[in-house]
Amino acid sequence: MIELVVLDMAGTTVADGGLVEAAFTDAIAEVGVAESDPAFPGMLDHVRRTMGESKISVFRTLLDGDETRARQANEAFERAYGRRVGECAEIDGAAETIRRLRGSGVKVALTTGFSEATQRQIIDALGWEGLADLTLTPAQAGRGRPYPDMVLTALLRLGVDDVRHVAVVGDTAYDIGSGLRAGASVVAGVLTGAHGTAELTEAGATHVIDSVRDLPAIVQVH
Repeated sequence: MIELVVLDMAGTTVADGGLVEAAFTDAIAEVGVAESDPAFPGMLDHVRRTMGESKISVFRTLLDGDETRARQANEAFERAYGRRVGECAEIDGAAETIRRLRGSGVKVALTTGFSEATQRQIIDALGWEGLADLTLTPAQAGRGRPYPDMVLTALLRLGVDDVRHVAVVGDTAYDIGSGLRAGASVVAGVLTGAHGTAELTEAGATHVIDSVRDLPAIVQVH
């Protein structure tokens, strides 16, 4: 029996219409890499491939471990995303799915690769205050995806006794990796975000579903 569902935000429950790429473009320019720079296309491709990973980790990789520049870029990214956060929208049926899960006694945690401040801006913009039992970011849990820290932190904070009673749901291979490393029995990929069926299946997803709306049937919530 599933007692806890750990849900990703952007691409899974939240549609952001390409805001990540737009914010990345602004952020990387702030550390000296313009769109006209020969390195830019490869960097953008890396961002697309690593959707779901903690953003500071992405910038560390792109900037060859230069911590000062990575932090500068990450802060610029958060500012740029925050300026556009009003463009975010709920993925159809996401809030109702969360309410349905909780109404059936299943606890729900919303997780993200963004900072706490950006997660809060998204929640405020959507009017989702109090929608989930818990919200978590990499900084609050230890490490971001694909590490299991956010899943395991949610389990501990919400008093779930067995990792086999956890479902993890996301739109990227990094979400799938996080769920598998945590030992969740359901690790589902959704097709509303960054990665497709092949990528999610190759990452080890136990289920691939069209949308978070299809989740209640998997975790046997009526």
